[in-house]
Amino acid sequence: MHGPKELGGTGEGFSPSDLLSLSLGGCILGIMEIAARSMDIGIAGATATVSKEMGGTPRRISHLSVIVRVPGTFDERQRRKLEVAAHACPVHNALGINAPIVFDWAG
Repeated sequence: MHGPKELGGTGEGFSPSDLLSLSLGGCILGIMEIAARSMDIGIAGATATVSKEMGGTPRRISHLSVIVRVPGTFDERQRRKLEVAAHACPVHNALGINAPIVFDWAG
C-alpha cells in the first residue's frame, strides 16, 4: 500500500484525506474561474492552500481551512462575485464540517 505510514502504508502515496483536500482546492478554483470568465476577467496564478486537521475516534477530518490567493486588481463587485462562487463549490458544501475560506487579494 502506498498510503501514509500512520495507516500502514509506505508513505509514497496520498492519503484519502489528502485527496479530499486537493479536490476541495481544485473545486474552489474551478468555480471561481467560471465566475471570472462570466465577468471577462482572469484569475491566472490563483492558488488554494488547504490545511487539514485529523482527529476523533473513529479517525476523521475534524477541520479544514482554505486560503485562496488571487493575484490581480479587482473591484469590490468582482471580489464579491468570486467569493460567492468559491463558497458555492459543491465539494465545500458537501463536507458538513467547519471549513472556512479566507481570501488574499494580492493586487
